[in-house]
Amino acid sequence: MARHGQDGRDAPDLMDVMNVTVEEVERRKRYLQFDEDDVGRLAELNELATQYAEPVIEAFYSHLLSFQETRTFFRDPHTLERVKRLQVEYFLRLTQGSYDRDYVAERLKIGAVHERIGLEVKFYLGSYNLYLREVATRLIQVFATDPQHAMDIYLSLMKLVFLDIGLAIDTYVFQREKTIGLQQDAIRQLSTPVLQVRDRLLILPIVGEIDRQRARQLTEQLLHSIRSRRAQVVVIDITGVPAVDSGVANRLIQTVEAARLMGARTIVTGLSAEVAQTLVDLGVELGKVTTVGDLQGGIEMAERMLGYRSERIDEPDLSGPPLG
Repeated sequence: MARHGQDGRDAPDLMDVMNVTVEEVERRKRYLQFDEDDVGRLAELNELATQYAEPVIEAFYSHLLSFQETRTFFRDPHTLERVKRLQVEYFLRLTQGSYDRDYVAERLKIGAVHERIGLEVKFYLGSYNLYLREVATRLIQVFATDPQHAMDIYLSLMKLVFLDIGLAIDTYVFQREKTIGLQQDAIRQLSTPVLQVRDRLLILPIVGEIDRQRARQLTEQLLHSIRSRRAQVVVIDITGVPAVDSGVANRLIQTVEAARLMGARTIVTGLSAEVAQTLVDLGVELGKVTTVGDLQGGIEMAERMLGYRSERIDEPDLSGPPLG
């Protein structure tokens, strides 16, 4: 597929970002058995490719425009013509040699663009299928008297096309994982708010699993809130944490210690009897952590630490006539 949109804004060193080294590319070529003989056969195909490029691309886009899912990408006639020209350049590049670092970087960039505009992998692969069938038909016609040579050229082209496909799919996976990571970060920030319930008292309700990255993020959020709100007591509620093992416990201990260094005492709530027994069996040292069974108990303890006093108000007598 050709380049669409502002592909120039993609990092020119996508190879570095994705850790696709020159050595890795050479390994892929060896795995595909793509060698200098293939490069020579593709160079031989270049002159023919310039002749069939236009009709192949016309057939290619006629096919794309026959499907609603892909037609939506080319509603503007000017955009369609521009993309056709770029498509010709893209496929001609397959037969021009020098399959080096610049070639790979360009292919990665094109894959990133397709992922960004929302072109699904199935359409990307389907487009290659159409292109290869069109080329095969023309090779058979040109080399009618030497079908074996036509097959050799076609197989060389197939090797390079599969190198391209592999690179493109790598960018799809990389970009999707990057997007998912950003979404998860946003969800984590939304799901772990640091709440101020009283002056100098914060509550951090944690919901979901706590991995190393999230534990670091929670600690940073909490310390920032302690400083900005001048908190003296923090209640960390882990009722919504599905599993508490030694790793989670140790990360909590580190958070508690970091809060102490900021001048705030910490109470951990939501630690069930079963979880407590598990941590004892694992040998996790919780001696420095103040724990309370539930969130309400933790808040009450925190208020006492801050000098607040809670008094029970007698229930009103509602048996008499209504007031007013």
